[in-house]
Amino acid sequence: MSAGTVVTVSVYPVRGCAGTPLPRADVGPAGLAGDRAWVAVTGAGRQLRGKDAPALAGVRATGDPAADAAAITAALGERVRLQPLGSRPDGGAAVHLVSRQALDRAASGVVPAGCGADDPRANLVLDLPGDDERGWVGRRLRLGSAVLEVTRLPRHCLGVYAEVVQPGSVAVGDPVTTE
Repeated sequence: MSAGTVVTVSVYPVRGCAGTPLPRADVGPAGLAGDRAWVAVTGAGRQLRGKDAPALAGVRATGDPAADAAAITAALGERVRLQPLGSRPDGGAAVHLVSRQALDRAASGVVPAGCGADDPRANLVLDLPGDDERGWVGRRLRLGSAVLEVTRLPRHCLGVYAEVVQPGSVAVGDPVTTE
């Protein structure tokens, strides 16, 4: 059943940094290629997170470790290096999806009780006229040639998390269908 279309595709090469919009992305078992592949580490060996270093959110990472480390160092005023992130922290899901409608509701102050309207840092923003992604938990979606299974709502409540059932690719403008 047709549910909508893909509006934006984004990866976040360095945990905590701004997203990089793409026209299309390959989707593998661990999510979008290049997404959350690196983490900034201080000289003392501490891994940085966005809540610990808010200036990270202003750095648009490119996926080039040397260039990204230099940009983060400049933004924080503290020398950092990048290291591979490995497994997703806090049990994060492979793909984060949110609808433009949910973002619009959050921007106008309409969010479910106990939820935040902060930047959801979603990989895929979808246009879902007449649908609400929060009801998709347990359902499969086809986006481009990839198939995802929606597994849960995120703690901040905007969008849904999904695991990859069938790797493929997804592009801006691709239809979203539910199975």
